[in-house]
Amino acid sequence: MYDAIIVGAGPTGLACGIELKKRGQSAVIIDKGCLCNSLYNYPTHMVFFTTPELLEIGGIPMTSLGEKPGRTEALKYYRRVTEYYGLDVLQYERVLAIEGDDGDFVVTTSKGAYQSRKIILATGYYDLPNMLKVPGEHLDKVIHYYKEPHPFYDHDVMVVGAKNSAAIAALELYWTGARVTFVHRGPGIHNNVKYWIKPNIENRIKNGEIKGYFNTRVVDIREKEVDLVTPEGPITIKNDFVFAMIGYHPDLKFMEALGIRLDPKTQRPRTNPETLESDRPGIYLAGVIVAGMHTNEIFIENGRFHGEKIAEAIAVRHLISSSS
Repeated sequence: MYDAIIVGAGPTGLACGIELKKRGQSAVIIDKGCLCNSLYNYPTHMVFFTTPELLEIGGIPMTSLGEKPGRTEALKYYRRVTEYYGLDVLQYERVLAIEGDDGDFVVTTSKGAYQSRKIILATGYYDLPNMLKVPGEHLDKVIHYYKEPHPFYDHDVMVVGAKNSAAIAALELYWTGARVTFVHRGPGIHNNVKYWIKPNIENRIKNGEIKGYFNTRVVDIREKEVDLVTPEGPITIKNDFVFAMIGYHPDLKFMEALGIRLDPKTQRPRTNPETLESDRPGIYLAGVIVAGMHTNEIFIENGRFHGEKIAEAIAVRHLISSSS
């Protein structure tokens, strides 16, 4: 019987495990992928838009070669923190069901079953990509996670989206020798794209180095072609790969299946602001899932503090129940 089972081994889940351990509470962290699976899926050479100290957890300093850390440095740091605190992390184990009540939960996974007094959901949102919802999206050529450009040299590549990830992917693919088509349903590159990236992608499109289609929708994807509907009418583009970089979302269906109610408009789950306990007693929420569909409100920088708040609430409850 664990004091808590944490679902999600990202920075927020690890922070929860650390804070519980500091308070003498037993916990296991379970993830369907590897340690920090979301960070692993970031582009190989990605650099964070924040400084190292804002990514730190557990009071362990983070260092980087540059002013801002990269993905590889972050993964190394979180491995080191996991080892330092001796966190119990089960990787590549998908949580299938959570049954029982506060104080006596049973978590069934793809590899076994575990008992716990409390549950902490820290599942993030990056593991579930938004879908284009068009014929052909199931093809292997459709990619929702951009890693690196080299494999796509001398290929016809389409990037769908207009935010940071789409703009960076399009530029790197172009610089590596891919023939890039950029497609977005809106009128232009998103205003929130970083100031040193936005003019670069806009100039490549203006010069015709990257072919840009705005106010345009993808309507069909085939092995060698993609059909678009543009303001001038339907067209067919020669294509080898499609990068659907249109964002990601939390696993809201999983939370609803657990009996956690969501606000109809924002999809924000109802939580106690002092403890982050959901309206299902004994189940706590940490990280970006607290914000529902407003995923730009919570990042590693502030989600990491949820662990302290939740761990304190669980420790106090444990102390009260032990006394009684």
